[in-house]
Amino acid sequence: MSDSLFASVLHLSRRDCQALRLTDPYSLHRVVYSLFSDVRNETEKQASESSGIQFADMGGDVHGRKVLLLSDRPPAANVDGQYGEVQSRHLPESFFSQRNFRFTVVINPTRREHASKKLVPVRGREAIAEWFVSRSEASWGFAVDPQRLQVERVEVLRFKDKTQRDVTLAQARLQGVLRVSDPETFRHSFARGIGRGRAFGCGLLQIVPLGE
Repeated sequence: MSDSLFASVLHLSRRDCQALRLTDPYSLHRVVYSLFSDVRNETEKQASESSGIQFADMGGDVHGRKVLLLSDRPPAANVDGQYGEVQSRHLPESFFSQRNFRFTVVINPTRREHASKKLVPVRGREAIAEWFVSRSEASWGFAVDPQRLQVERVEVLRFKDKTQRDVTLAQARLQGVLRVSDPETFRHSFARGIGRGRAFGCGLLQIVPLGE
């Protein structure tokens, strides 16, 4: 993975969305990934090697739709040479010198059952908050203030992937304040995304530095 990171915004008009047939998480995945060169071979894809691409759907209104992007390489200026507009900037390394951030993230809250070894969704706002606080410091390099953590939206999405297999994706939108406890792990988490479901818009840490 490249050390460079690019923060971008994809703006799509209503006409663009209609032409690109944006109807579900897979169609948005297809559009976002089309903005980037494919740098993984089939073996790396099968091994779930990081694509170097993250995105977060910011939704739309009568004017169109906005999608946040974070990538280890610059995106194309638009989709298929004609749809939408991408604004992109390189993130300076100084961005990571901060220790306190306000954050928003859409996460796929899952845990593995001890007996069956199956992945199951974490259910309920309180359980999701506890899961996130626990995972943050253990796996992602930051600590979260539980008193300022908000679980704002919980939903289950159902759609088909490119092979027409049914996909069920649990999502929760969280907001709060974090403090970096392990800078190297945190940068890695930010660059790759956290949790599962990243190919479908989960895991992108949207962070804004706070004063020390």
